[in-house]
Amino acid sequence: MTPRSALKFDLFSEASRKRKIDEGGDPLQVIAQHIDFTALAALVDAFTLRGDGRKGGRPAYPTEVMVRILVLKRLYNLSDEQMEYQLLDRMSYQRFCLLQDCMNVPDRNTIWRFGERIGVQGATALLQGVDAQLHRHGYIARGGQAIDATLVPAPRQRISKDEREQLNSGQKPDWSDTKRRYKDTDATHTKKHGKSYFGYKLSVSVDHKHGFIRGVVTGTASEHDGHHFDEVLDPHNTGKEVNADKAYPSAQRREMLRVLGFKDGMQRKAQAGKPLSDCQKRRNQRIAKKRAKVEHVFAGIRHMGGKFVRSIGQVRASTTMTLMAACYNLKRLASFLDRKVDAFYKAKPSKMQMRLKAA
Repeated sequence: MTPRSALKFDLFSEASRKRKIDEGGDPLQVIAQHIDFTALAALVDAFTLRGDGRKGGRPAYPTEVMVRILVLKRLYNLSDEQMEYQLLDRMSYQRFCLLQDCMNVPDRNTIWRFGERIGVQGATALLQGVDAQLHRHGYIARGGQAIDATLVPAPRQRISKDEREQLNSGQKPDWSDTKRRYKDTDATHTKKHGKSYFGYKLSVSVDHKHGFIRGVVTGTASEHDGHHFDEVLDPHNTGKEVNADKAYPSAQRREMLRVLGFKDGMQRKAQAGKPLSDCQKRRNQRIAKKRAKVEHVFAGIRHMGGKFVRSIGQVRASTTMTLMAACYNLKRLASFLDRKVDAFYKAKPSKMQMRLKAA
C-alpha cells in the first residue's frame, strides 16, 4: 500500500497560489496599486522614440510595461540578464510588469536598449513624474531639509600609471575599440575614513517632514561633498532650516543661505588650534538628530539591492543614480498611501457595529 501524499493537483492551482500571495501581502502589488504608471510612461515616451513596427521587425513592447521593468530592475538592483530570468520565472514579477498572460517577455537586449534610450533626461522625467504624484497626494516638501552626499561604487578599472597620465593630459591610450568600451575613464578615486573608493557620488536634499528626496545631483567620487550644495538645495520647502554635516559650512555658503531666507543648520567643524566650544558641540548634536533623515534615505537605497552601478561612463551612472532616487520615492509613496488606506478601514465601523449602534 502506497503512503498518502500531501501534494494536491488542480487545474486552478495557479489561481490558488495567486490568492495566497495576495493574502500574505505582495509588496509589488502595493506599488502597482498606488502608483500611476500610465502617467509615468507618458512622460518617458518623449525620450524613447521607438518604432511602431510598420517598417518590419518585432513591434515594441508598451512603454508602461518597460517602465515597470526598469523600476523593478532598480528596486532590486538586477542585471539585464537576471531581470529577463526573473520575468520568466517569478509570478509576482510577471504580475507587476503586466506580463502574466504573455507568451513572450522582453529579453536582456530589449531591456538594455530601453534603458539606453531613456538616458539621463528620461530618468529625470521619471523622477519629476513621481514628484508630481507626491504633490497630488499632498506630500509637499515641509519642515526644512537635510543635504548630504553618498559614494556610489563602480567596477574598478585596471588602468596603468602611464595610461592614467595620458588620460589626464587629454590623450587617448592605445586601446582597441573593444577594450575602450569596457574602460570607465569618468569614474574617479577617493578615500573616506581611510578606505579607498572608486566610482561616483550622489548628492540629495531630503525634506524633514516626509523623508522624500526633493533634489538630486550626480558627480564623481573625488568631488567634494559641498560641490553641488547650491544645485541640490530645494527652494520650495516650506521650512527654512537647512541641515548639513561638517563638510558643508563656509562663510560664503552661510551668507548665501541668509540672503535666500534660509536658516543655517550646518554643523561646525573645529579648526587647527581652535577647538569647538561646548555650545557648538551641543549645537552639532542637535543638528545630527535632524540630518539623520538623509542617512535613512541612503540606507533605504542600500536596501534596494545596494548602492552600486554596473554601467560604464558617467552618463549611464547618472541615469542609474537618478533612477535610484525615483524608485526610492516611488516605493516610499506607495508605502505611505497603503498605510493611509489601512488606517481608513480600521477606523471605518463594520456593518455589524453600525447595527449595534443603531439598536
